[in-house]
Amino acid sequence: MPLSPLAARGTLHRGWGREGGVSRRALLAGLGAVAVLRPKVALADDAPAPPETPFIVDLPARGRKTGAAGGTVRTLIAKARDVRYLSVYGYTRLVGYDADLTLRPDVLERVDVEGGRFTFTLRKGHRWSDGHPFTTDDFRYYWEDVANQKELNPDGPPAFFLVNGRPPQVEFLDLQTVRYTWDRPNPMFLPALAAPRDPLIYRPAHYLKAYNPRYVGKEAADAKAKAAKLRSWAALHTRLDDNYELTNPDCPTLQGWVPRTRAPATRFSFERNRSYHRVDTAGTQLPYIDRIVMDVASTGLLVAKTNAGEADLMFRGLTMPDIPSLKEGERAHRYRTNLWPVARGSEIALYPNLTTLDPGWRALNRDVRFRHALSLAIDRRTLNNTLLFGLGTEGNDTIVPESALFAPEMRTLNAGYDAAQATRLLDDAGLDRRDGSGIRLMPDGRPIEIVVESDGEAGEILDGLTLITEFWREVGIRLVTKPQERTNLRRRSIAGLTVMVAAQGLDLAVPTAIMPPTELSPRQPDHYSWPRWSLNLETRGKSGDPCDVPEVQALIELDQQWRDTDDAARQAAIWREMLMNHARNTWVIGTVAGALQPVVTADRLVNLPARALYSWEPTALIGVQRLDEVFWDVAGDKRAAVEGAKSK
Repeated sequence: MPLSPLAARGTLHRGWGREGGVSRRALLAGLGAVAVLRPKVALADDAPAPPETPFIVDLPARGRKTGAAGGTVRTLIAKARDVRYLSVYGYTRLVGYDADLTLRPDVLERVDVEGGRFTFTLRKGHRWSDGHPFTTDDFRYYWEDVANQKELNPDGPPAFFLVNGRPPQVEFLDLQTVRYTWDRPNPMFLPALAAPRDPLIYRPAHYLKAYNPRYVGKEAADAKAKAAKLRSWAALHTRLDDNYELTNPDCPTLQGWVPRTRAPATRFSFERNRSYHRVDTAGTQLPYIDRIVMDVASTGLLVAKTNAGEADLMFRGLTMPDIPSLKEGERAHRYRTNLWPVARGSEIALYPNLTTLDPGWRALNRDVRFRHALSLAIDRRTLNNTLLFGLGTEGNDTIVPESALFAPEMRTLNAGYDAAQATRLLDDAGLDRRDGSGIRLMPDGRPIEIVVESDGEAGEILDGLTLITEFWREVGIRLVTKPQERTNLRRRSIAGLTVMVAAQGLDLAVPTAIMPPTELSPRQPDHYSWPRWSLNLETRGKSGDPCDVPEVQALIELDQQWRDTDDAARQAAIWREMLMNHARNTWVIGTVAGALQPVVTADRLVNLPARALYSWEPTALIGVQRLDEVFWDVAGDKRAAVEGAKSK
């Protein structure tokens, strides 16, 4: 079944359903079409302009307002590198999720899928931000000169391009059509293109060829690198190829806003892309906002500056404990603090390392009685009241009820508070001996002192561990917290040096069946519960250790079964089976979920919802809510002023 052309808001793909909407032909007929989509004035061949076949956004059909272009939005970032997050929540993708988490064409006009064959059709007349045509040559450049160029990409194409280790056959049928063909289904492919971090399987070929020895010769490419004080042409190419980091104003982009500031800087400016591919039903090209300004401020000042009205849109860097302070400044500085539920499996999760190199701890962590006892010994109600003001959901690290795949037992199984049962399980596991201070002893005589390592910047996790230390002490287990830098934590985990890690829980906690369940198995790289097994799978047996626990082997097999089918019903069944495997075995000890994310917006900034799910994946922070549809409601401000004058 094909993923059909996006016609206003109607899309078909296999069993994904159709969302109602008028056809594009009817819509254009009603608008007078051609005059709406392209200006009548003559344009230079390389002038920025929307495509001849744009993505037409029907805002009223979704309960949103049609807006007017113009204005600047201010936001704050903690460090200069954070400008890259605009490419996350700006959310311009070949295919992307809408607010209902339905996968639809975006930059692409059409996607046709037949088994393992994916045919992409580009929008006629689509241009890069510098006015140069966007064609399949840009896909060819990525495939031939980036993905398969060893100096730029030593590991070859990304994993989502490989089915059983084999890349696709790639055909460039014409300037608007590219086809990827595998000999079996590849359900990883389209979700990977919709990810929070865009894999960017196209590149601005016309710009980057000038730095590639294949096109300008090695001597010329190396000379340009030397002039930039870099060691190789590949280093220069990587620096200039900047559609994610957004610090090179010279690099053409398809995103909604084009960077205009070169790092280093403390203020970064982005201007509206006048070649952007989306227009509303009134013929206004998106994004509505002309300019985004990002000011760098220290982490400790983000809340205070937001409270003082120095940001028109703010969410990253704000947390649930900041809500009272943010609420205080609303009236004086004319903003509102929207509270979006965080779609995460658990705000604090504990990952017993089943692949730790210490044989004593490895045996304990693999004992399901031990894991269940640790889970049952946690008073989640106290954690909820202390950390989330009692508003959270207590239980396992699992998906949230907003997902159609959810079942209540996924959250509750083996996740109540029962210190007496925890004590019995520990005794049954052979841990009935204690030292003089009441701490239980391992079979080899060592006290059960669990060193829980964590990211030192995660303050909420460290606060939670303080409480869990008391809970576990009641059943004879000592917890020692070891915060550290995140990179070092991951390095120690992969090396098998950690016994247990505390971190946030399941990232993809509001999945649909077509989203890969990789995070639930050792297929996920660097998973804290089984990093050595993950490394073994990632390196195809060259490093790490092969999995030797049947219940985890079942997760690996289920993940492979998901990859081998494109039947959504079968994929949903696999998701549920993997989630219940986790609930039965407690591979990860969840605590409490349901934090609220403050999303601060100026009063006159409209078209962002008051409530929506917030997550890294799949919502790309606020990305699926479409920042390009947000605008300044000047008319609303004038109405408020008139009403205020009348009331005096």
